[in-house]
Amino acid sequence: MFSAWNPDQPEITDLIVQHDPCTLRRLPVRKQEAVESFSRFRNRQALRAVLALPEIDGILDDREIDAVLLAVHWEMQRLAEEFYHGHRVWELLRCVIAASREAGIRETLRIVDVGCGIGYTTRWLAANIPLRDHNIELAGMDLNSTLIAEANRLATAENLSCLFLHADAFSGEHPSHILLSTGVIHHFRGDALHDFLRQHDRPGTLAFLHFDFQPWFLAPFGSLFFHRLRMRTAIARHDGVLSAARAHNAHTLTEVARASAPGFSASIYGARIWGTPLPRVFHTLVGLRHEFVPNLRKQLGRYTSRLEELR
Repeated sequence: MFSAWNPDQPEITDLIVQHDPCTLRRLPVRKQEAVESFSRFRNRQALRAVLALPEIDGILDDREIDAVLLAVHWEMQRLAEEFYHGHRVWELLRCVIAASREAGIRETLRIVDVGCGIGYTTRWLAANIPLRDHNIELAGMDLNSTLIAEANRLATAENLSCLFLHADAFSGEHPSHILLSTGVIHHFRGDALHDFLRQHDRPGTLAFLHFDFQPWFLAPFGSLFFHRLRMRTAIARHDGVLSAARAHNAHTLTEVARASAPGFSASIYGARIWGTPLPRVFHTLVGLRHEFVPNLRKQLGRYTSRLEELR
């Protein structure tokens, strides 16, 4: 069991889908490469899941892999619904929007969900927030075209005012004022984490909010319980627990953000339950232009105590 919790290894979904970083074209993935990767970590749980994936002449079958990914993301959406994740995002996002307005920003704010998957967070916001009243527009971006197609299908079926694009959110083609993500930042480790956060510090970007698991010694056990209880696919069960094991602690996130994106103040929001030492399941890396910091504290009001030192 515990070999599947080694944070040095990738998640299954990191290996079974690959894209050209420039063109975003889907690349063929050799099944044996994924097998060898998890063999090095003696991760039998991952090996069983990978060996069960269909292949054609040693190459993973794209259509079957896409079907698996959709099933995994639907299960992730169900978990997000049960944890009221949309409410969590809006609690903080609305204060960031208000802080920017108080600073004199009057233009329409474009909020981009990085690595949006099937777009649950963006669709929840579009369904529950009066976008015109706040003068905001919502977009989700992901490197996987199948997930984006599903997000657009759902948005159309639900008659929502949001856009989903098969794109790299940091390509420069798609400007954004506020960047957010859910369960994405732990996929970047070492130099990749520095590179990811460095790309945030560009003209026009006012803030970023990255929601992810909060690491502590019981987190993998809690994640194991919920994923065994709620997830049906082997990949979702494996990757969900490994995500909790791979999550970055607050010190790592804030120090890397401050070093890589010096134009922003960085801090952690919502790490503790009701001011007690008990950790929440999720915490949020907050990045905000320095001049907006006093405004954000004012907008948070009684929730200011949930925000650690923002510098």
